[in-house]
Amino acid sequence: MAEGGQTWPEDEEERDLPGAAETELRALVVPAEQHGVRLDKALADLVPEFSRSYLQQLLAQGLVRLNGQVAAKPALKAKAGDGIAVEMRPTHQSQAFKPETLPLDVVHEDEHLLVVNKPAGLVVHPAPGNWSGTLLNGLLGRDPQAMHVPRAGIVHRLDKDTSGLMVVARSRAAMDALVRMIAAREVSRQYLALGWGGWSGQAHRSVQAPIGRDPRNRLRMAVVDLRAHPGKEARTDIDLLDGSQEVCLVRCTLHTGRTHQIRVHMASIRHPLVADALYGGNEGGGLHRQALHAFRLAFTHPVTGQAMEFRAPLPGDMQQALGSWGLRYNP
Repeated sequence: MAEGGQTWPEDEEERDLPGAAETELRALVVPAEQHGVRLDKALADLVPEFSRSYLQQLLAQGLVRLNGQVAAKPALKAKAGDGIAVEMRPTHQSQAFKPETLPLDVVHEDEHLLVVNKPAGLVVHPAPGNWSGTLLNGLLGRDPQAMHVPRAGIVHRLDKDTSGLMVVARSRAAMDALVRMIAAREVSRQYLALGWGGWSGQAHRSVQAPIGRDPRNRLRMAVVDLRAHPGKEARTDIDLLDGSQEVCLVRCTLHTGRTHQIRVHMASIRHPLVADALYGGNEGGGLHRQALHAFRLAFTHPVTGQAMEFRAPLPGDMQQALGSWGLRYNP
């Protein structure tokens, strides 16, 4: 979940390929019940041990042949009796799930879970442009048993340039329980944010505004009218902690976990985050990344039932920015 709340999609990148760098050739025949279905769907049914996204990558790389001809389009229609040859080969995505030794700030560890304090600049999960050096790689390098948990136990995420606390499962049972708790809004997540503009009105404000893909810019999210555009309801409670005529320091409490939720809601009330260029926030106070820090995480331990609460100090760059504007933060 971006900013602590968006759950991972069901389609999981494949990790356990046959052989670390080997190639396996599969010869398949399309059965009658698969006649007329999309090629990628037929492949997913014929090779169920691999994810559909992995098989689509093989298609894109020209590693699938349909009746002897390279088939690069997933939407091609398969016909009963068609011969398919699939060259099972590690992809960039599959090879991304490799252990790496990375310095991780672990603030809590037990046999069921970890809580880590992620620095700004660390990508959570391998993706195009960041196939290595991610939190996932570091978790695999730190704990061999993480290889046996989907996505190394990552149940939610923070944006690359957002710092702060994340909980990570160390077992499948803990992971499933944490995912259920997050969906049921039983995990409390609070953030500190520095926004542009002097605050006016009451110190507490609850923003309830649905969020979806920005219809004018598909690279970002926006507050949308659900009657006209797809999106989901979203709520963020915002409390003023300190401010000046230029900027405001606020505490944000998530009640939902939409992509970029705090960034979008702050921009929607005309307080875009400092250095959040995507949502209209200029750099300032020495900050070169969005001024957002997940400082508090609280939940009931999914196995022991113990009440857990963690706090992460404000990182140095945000402390320096506060000082430059004469603002104070009292933990």
